[in-house]
Amino acid sequence: MRTAYSVETVRAAERELMARLPEGTLMQRAAAGLAAACADLLGRVYGSRVVLLVGSGDNGGDALYTGARLARRGAGVAAVLLAPEHTHAGGLAALRRAGGSVVTPARADSLIDRADLVVDGIVGIGGKGGLRADAAPLAERAVRSRALVVAVDLPSGVEADSGEVRGAAVRADVTVTFGTHKPGLLVDPAREHAGAVRLVDIGLELPAGAEIEALQHADVARLLPAPGAASDKYGRGVVGIAAGSARYPGAAVLAVSGALRGGAGAVRYVGPAADAVIARYPETLVSDRGPRKAGRVQAWVTGPGAGDDADTVAEVLAEDDVPVLLDADGLRLADRAAVRRRSAPTLMTPHAGEAAALLGRTRDEVEGARLAAVRELADAYGATVLLKGSTTLVADPGKGPVRVNATGTAWLATAGSGDVLSGLAGSLLAAGLAARDAGSVAAYLHGLAGRYAADGAPAGAHDVADAIPAAWRDVVRGD
Repeated sequence: MRTAYSVETVRAAERELMARLPEGTLMQRAAAGLAAACADLLGRVYGSRVVLLVGSGDNGGDALYTGARLARRGAGVAAVLLAPEHTHAGGLAALRRAGGSVVTPARADSLIDRADLVVDGIVGIGGKGGLRADAAPLAERAVRSRALVVAVDLPSGVEADSGEVRGAAVRADVTVTFGTHKPGLLVDPAREHAGAVRLVDIGLELPAGAEIEALQHADVARLLPAPGAASDKYGRGVVGIAAGSARYPGAAVLAVSGALRGGAGAVRYVGPAADAVIARYPETLVSDRGPRKAGRVQAWVTGPGAGDDADTVAEVLAEDDVPVLLDADGLRLADRAAVRRRSAPTLMTPHAGEAAALLGRTRDEVEGARLAAVRELADAYGATVLLKGSTTLVADPGKGPVRVNATGTAWLATAGSGDVLSGLAGSLLAAGLAARDAGSVAAYLHGLAGRYAADGAPAGAHDVADAIPAAWRDVVRGD
């Protein structure tokens, strides 16, 4: 599992480590790791052209010491000092001793245009509010150049703790981060600026409570339900799907398609799309008597394609002894007080537009501050919230770590994809997973299935559902 820690936690760990080490050791560890990454990217260091964009403080010091290491290996290194009076003195002296040069920002454009690699050491992890006016043009020039752009610890201009980008920011090809990931490296929109992320171990000792968790194959494999020798279809869990309408029968079909591939032993369907569901999936157990009389289930999914059927949504929410997943129209129709009164878990799965409506915000506000939005929504409803998007976030109410998932592809932005995800997550709930685990695992498998189904070309939601077994097998096998 990858984890990310807040700036405050990272700095506390750095202070504790520096107190036990000779002065400057930690910065030299960071510079060594950064220089090795830069050398790897360059392939041939001797004769290469490197430009350092150097701000004040330790982040600029990391860049300068890295430049010195590259200069000693034969690279032509020029440092652009954006805060000359606050430049890290030791790093600047090391660069000059190694043969590196110093230029003013006014002379930087032509050097950036000819560079093989640009190192972004403008702002550290404590930066807020985007790049200053003198730095923004240099960052833009670097992105437009042919050079590889490598960010030191975090792309300058993005916010480490929130993942927000409130102004001009560096768009890196690679970010080399030290000690641990920072939340902004895993959460959009900041993640889009980070490029590929390389983690350099500098010896930090971090506490157990991370801000962000990102599951990997082994973590998901441990959470996936597996039947035992004595299992039967009811013992594996039954998921109820109360979805669809005369206008949107396909939503019911797609939710069932995800549910059938999610680990539960059986799927019950309740709603007006029974004929369409049975025609596609004859193994489904259907009922026209409403959720209360449909038979025993271990979890409910409601909302996809429900239209204005508030009564069914309310009836499902009143089933207080089993988990409920709310999606799509169910999010709009659900009463917040009814959600908060529930004693069994509730998993809500909005996209940014739906989250914005629930929070009284604009979609842009939610997209720009996704981490804050998912936490606020979870606290407001007392529910686990899965906020869909390029990075899917899953948050429980309270201050625990937020799960982030980035296994998906832009091709998943297609009609019905979210219905498949709802059925899949609901099935995992019925199989016994906690709400946060069910949402996280479903997002992971759904993202992988989207990649497999698309394979670089458009894919429909039914293709994604069909690819879930392949994603499941690959996770279990560790492929």
